Formats: sequence, structure tokens, C-alpha cells
Amino acid sequence: MYTGEVNALISLIEDPDESIYLQVRSELKNYGEDIIPHLEHFWELNDFGPLFQTRLEELISSIQYDSVYNRLKKWIASEEKDLLEGALIINSYGYPGCDEDELRRIVSRIRQDIWLELNDNLTAVEVVRVFNHMLFKVYGFEGDRDSYDQPQNSFFSDVLSNKRGNPLSLSILYGYLAKALDIPLYGVNLPSHFILCYLDLDPDYRDWGISEKDADILFYVNPFSQGTMLMKEEIDEFLRTHDLPQDERFYKPCSNVDMISRMINNLIHTYIAKNQEDKVRELKSLQSILLEWTV
Repeated sequence: MYTGEVNALISLIEDPDESIYLQVRSELKNYGEDIIPHLEHFWELNDFGPLFQTRLEELISSIQYDSVYNRLKKWIASEEKDLLEGALIINSYGYPGCDEDELRRIVSRIRQDIWLELNDNLTAVEVVRVFNHMLFKVYGFEGDRDSYDQPQNSFFSDVLSNKRGNPLSLSILYGYLAKALDIPLYGVNLPSHFILCYLDLDPDYRDWGISEKDADILFYVNPFSQGTMLMKEEIDEFLRTHDLPQDERFYKPCSNVDMISRMINNLIHTYIAKNQEDKVRELKSLQSILLEWTV
């Protein structure tokens, strides 16, 4: 419950004096996302004009963006840089107020169903077949070839509800589930596409001083085409076809930061095509947080 002082500040949102409004805006922003329902409720109970509504919408949008920005800064500073958490932070940019706990429950149910089909005697190929069966046959996920570049393919809530995504978002889902089940599948930052690699790693590989970058790759997985398994020669051919160099980074595992940065980059290109300059500017500011970490 907010005080009368807060309500008084809200009532000043439509003050014609721009300097007063900016001071009010600054003070209200300090309350963070928790004040948004109160702002909306106050608007519903009172009769204000179009200036109030315009400023209120801008204020709420600004508070929501600050929340995404601050969450991403905390994420990049965290030790684990959890992949699902990173994807949910970017999702909150497109869908502020989305029920993230429900999204986590959906992912957890998928993980549980895959786990029930696994056992310690399965080969790497058999493990991938289990993943493919559960994700693409049972749950019905598929690559969205009709609206490949649309923002819904980068926002995780859309991917989970529509069961459709682009190569990166499907790889993030697949890779996160693999990580949660101790399966050594990692993202590969292939230009114009995104895939996963299955590493030849024992579950206790870190105890032997081996890193993901140093491990041998058994094969690659393409979640965008129902989890098709690929060999290095097929990656060679893909790069030749696209006149790209056979750079080591196009074959080796990338970091979670790389994956979330690319997710933002996909959205930037989407909104450039839509001429939504405000969103492009905001997303570039978010991406700068991650780029600073990689320098």
C-alpha cells in the first residue's frame, strides 16, 4: 500500500510544467516495478486527460526497461549465467509482467519427461534420439520457417506456447534441458544458423582439468530441423556454401553469454526491418552490457 505522498506524485504526472513532471517521473521510477500496478490502478480510479495517459505509458515502459537492464547486469555478473534465466530476462523485454514461474514449470515438466526416458546405458546418439522424440514428436516443437525473422521466435514465452522457434531459441531450449540433465550438449555460434555440439565428455570431466573448448566433438545437432545429427564435414560444406571461413569458433562450443547476445542481435535486426528505432536503441543498450563482458 502506497502513501498519500505517492498518490500526490502520481497526480502531478500531467502537470504542464515539464520540469515538475521530470522530477515526479524520477521519484516514481525509484520505486521500481512494484509501483506499476498502483500506477495503473490509480489511472483507472481517476479522470485524467490524454497528457497523463501518454506520460503514464512512457513512465511504465521506462520502469520496465530499467528492470530488464538491471536484471541483465546481475545476470552477467553471476557465476553460472544460467541460460534459461538469460532467455527469460530477454523475454521480459517483450512481455513485461509475464509469469516466469509458469514458464519455468513448463520447462521443468519437459525435463522430467525426458529424464524418464533416459538411462545410463544409452549411447550419445541414443540420448539425442530420446531428446528428439520428446521435443519434436511428443511436445511438437518445430522450426518456424514461415515467419523465421519475427520477434515471437526470439521471445521464450512465445516459443513455449506456439511450439515454434528459430534455430537459436530452439537450441537454447534443447541446450538448457541437456545441461539440466548433465548431457554434454553445447551451443555452436554458426553464422546464419545455430546448432549444438555433443562433446566427448565424462560427467566428471572438470575433475580431470578438461574444458568444453578442449573436448572432442562427437557430432552436431540441428534443433531447427528436428534434431538432425551432423558431422564436421557437413559444417565444412555449410561454410563453403555461404563463402565463410572454416574458423575454429564456428565449430567449437560458445558461451551462454554468446547465445543471449545473439538472441538480442536477432531482435535488433527484426526491429530494424520494422523501423522501430526506439526498440533498436534499447536492445543495443542491453547488448552493450554483454559486449563489455566479452572484451
